[in-house]
Amino acid sequence: MDAQDYLRSQLLDRKTRLLAAMKRGSSEHLISLMQEVDSALQRMAKGTYGICETCHDSIEHERIMVDPLARNCLDHLSADEQRVLEHDLDLAYQVQTRLLPKKDLEVGRWRTAYHYEPSGPVSGDYCDLIVPENEDGAVYFFTGDVSGKGVASSILMAQLYAIFRSLTRDPEPIHKVVETANSLFCESVMVGHFATLVGGKAGASGMIHLCNAGHCLPLLVKRGNVEILPSTGLPIGMFCRSEYESLQVTLEPEDTLILYSDGITEARNASHWQYGEQRLREVVEGNFMLAPQDLLRVCIEDVKKFRNGVPASDDMTMLVLRRS
Repeated sequence: MDAQDYLRSQLLDRKTRLLAAMKRGSSEHLISLMQEVDSALQRMAKGTYGICETCHDSIEHERIMVDPLARNCLDHLSADEQRVLEHDLDLAYQVQTRLLPKKDLEVGRWRTAYHYEPSGPVSGDYCDLIVPENEDGAVYFFTGDVSGKGVASSILMAQLYAIFRSLTRDPEPIHKVVETANSLFCESVMVGHFATLVGGKAGASGMIHLCNAGHCLPLLVKRGNVEILPSTGLPIGMFCRSEYESLQVTLEPEDTLILYSDGITEARNASHWQYGEQRLREVVEGNFMLAPQDLLRVCIEDVKKFRNGVPASDDMTMLVLRRS
């Protein structure tokens, strides 16, 4: 089902529900909503659906997916529409902020720090730390990036949060957790939406089981040497029956694992140069002895120094996990 078919089915479903509600008692509000739904269906039939009625350019895909009745692009909202949108975005930001894990979490001998910075009002990046109830000194960790931007991707980010919070209650191997998450994610999102993801479980012994579903390659710092850990599978949401593998690494005291989103390595300066994996690796190599919070701060500051005032074009997430 493509986006147009999906939106048509959504509009028809809303029309059916409106008709049922109007049988119980009509009102000006219900009549107005029915007129808007009929108008949207007529625009689909004419081939003008998704075109801004003011500038005649395409309405943002994310906006249409959130509000199938939208008539104007974000640049041409009425004053009332702008106030409603600002209110909704503020609420979405508050909800998303509450989904983030505790800052500077320490579990057993594991110390963590993370940076989470949306490029707009809400983010499509995913970051979580989950402490299992039945295993002392262990912690699950996740970072991910949902395709697309804006409210639609932030909704899918919240869905990932719920999926992994649920799946990590049972002691399944991490690659099986990701396989199940992939299946659930596939069944609940439109074709074309996917997410890259690194998920892992750090045990009390220092052993980490890591599964990388097409995400940026993690950095492992052991005795000052920075290793790049490979990907172990495709992004989740692409194929419902994807299989995943995990790799196993053991961290000794002061060894560090660093996960990040492409908003870090693909940041650009005024000359359109990318920050790149090599520069990130060099910064980590030069500062690996710093505490996790300080190492994180130095890395983010270097990215912003590189951009030199150029606004971020993508969300930035980085997670540092260290064995003490």
